[in-house]
Amino acid sequence: MTCDAVLAEAWHLLGTAAPSRSTLATMHRDGVFLSDFDFETNAPQLWKLLAKYSDLPMDLADACLVRMSELHPDCQVWTTDSDFRIYRRLGRKVIPLLAPWT
Repeated sequence: MTCDAVLAEAWHLLGTAAPSRSTLATMHRDGVFLSDFDFETNAPQLWKLLAKYSDLPMDLADACLVRMSELHPDCQVWTTDSDFRIYRRLGRKVIPLLAPWT
């Protein structure tokens, strides 16, 4: 499961790599992942996270993933962003990560 902000960031980061962008679209079409996050419902918590981590490069996609980890406590966040080692869910709880350094 993911969110629209993460898909937008992934699309941007893939830049002009047409095969990679095509793979992203195919993975979504094939149901490898689902974008299922309601920004409006979670906006108050997202703005709080962005304010809390304003000294770090937390972007909207990061905040959405932290919030999603709060809503789905048995999840793992798949990331290459090392700032997720600092971010916490529900105040002080470590976010379970699937990352190159774990």
